[in-house]
Amino acid sequence: MTATLCQTMGFFLGFLGIAGIIASTAMDQWQVQDLYDNPVTSVVNSMGLWRSCVTQSSGFTDCRPFFTIMGLPALVQACRALMIVGIVLATIGILVSIFALKCIKIGNMEDKAKANLTLTSGIMFAVAGVCAIAGVSVYANSIVNNFVIQSVSINMGSLQTRYTFGPALFVGWVGGGLLLVGGIMMCVACKAMMPEKTRQVYLEMLRNFAKLTS
Repeated sequence: MTATLCQTMGFFLGFLGIAGIIASTAMDQWQVQDLYDNPVTSVVNSMGLWRSCVTQSSGFTDCRPFFTIMGLPALVQACRALMIVGIVLATIGILVSIFALKCIKIGNMEDKAKANLTLTSGIMFAVAGVCAIAGVSVYANSIVNNFVIQSVSINMGSLQTRYTFGPALFVGWVGGGLLLVGGIMMCVACKAMMPEKTRQVYLEMLRNFAKLTS
């Protein structure tokens, strides 16, 4: 696989990944009401990072934003922060990767400079993907824990609403995964774009570092 193809594929995967995590962050279906034991109901509750919604059987959806920040659970605030950090890093990575593309000529920019930009954008993509995957996974873990507790309460006769995974979680996982893979591909492309002399210098530095640590 040539460096140009690897770099281009990494760029498009990163672009699709940032679109996925933005969509996931904005969606209201991070958790939705579990209808396994009650498939026929007039309303379905759902909740996202920014508001909670009630969907009626007629299709009408009424949403109420979370007006306060201090009153929100720490988990929701942490997930918000992780997703926003992922979006910011991925956006910066997209901008950097545009200038790093070999098919775009900017003045007399050398291959070494483009390789460094490619590595920078790759690292940003990878970190953004990890942030998104972490935020979605933490939220999903809380749903699992609450589902188990609510199931026990329901079996004891308590009337509680159980929640399960919403589509936003899967969109976030896919988006974060695409960013992570795109970042790895950009880093691989950087190695191939490095001039031979610079590559030999880096390899020699790695060998010396390995000797010192052994």
